[in-house]
Parts: sequence; structure tokens; C-alpha cells
Amino acid sequence: MDRRGFVLAFLALGGCATVGAPVAPPGPLAELEPLLAVRTGPDGVTIRVASAGCTARPDFTFYVERRAGAVSLAFARKHVDVCKAGGGQAEIVFGWTELGVAPRTPVVLLNPMAPPRA
Repeated sequence: MDRRGFVLAFLALGGCATVGAPVAPPGPLAELEPLLAVRTGPDGVTIRVASAGCTARPDFTFYVERRAGAVSLAFARKHVDVCKAGGGQAEIVFGWTELGVAPRTPVVLLNPMAPPRA
């Protein structure tokens, strides 16, 4: 078998081995918390996230990057909510001062938005 035949056989077998549920590699933003809603106001940013009953402000961290007059903002969960109090939602507030962002600065949110629940 020549090299081309070997490569084609390898690709054919590899394709057969991946039949089933697709497994996507994690993307660069895979660790960001999917948000149910986000709201800005004069005091800061409020995010709404899924909660099993114990989600609190200390469970989250944020990342701010300033570039060309705008700010990129991302939120990530530091601790998993393992409570069994029931599914729900939690609102977490981050103040502009805490974020280090002036209130009228344009903000680009990097978190994915979670699909609405049926």
C-alpha cells in the first residue's frame, strides 16, 4: 500500500470511529457561564444565571479587558452550585467600581446567552 492509500484508509477508519454523538472540543470561551439575562444600570451589571439553590456572589469572578475605547467583560463561575434545593435562577450584581469600568463606557459581553427554557 502506498502512502496515499494508507492516509485514505486511516481517514475512512477514523470517520467510522466517530459515528454517534458529536463531541466538540471546548472553545476559547468554554469556561464562561451561560447567562439567562443581563441588565445594566447606573450602579453596575446584573447577570441572571441558573442555580440549584445556593448560587451566590462569591461563586463568581469576572474578567475585564480594555481596548480601543470599549471594555470586554466576561463572567465565570468559581464554585459549582451543588445544592439540591431545586432548579431556579439567581441574580448576581457587579458594581461599576468593582469592575473598574466607568458607567457610560461601551461594554462587550463575552458570555454566551443560554437558550430560553421551555
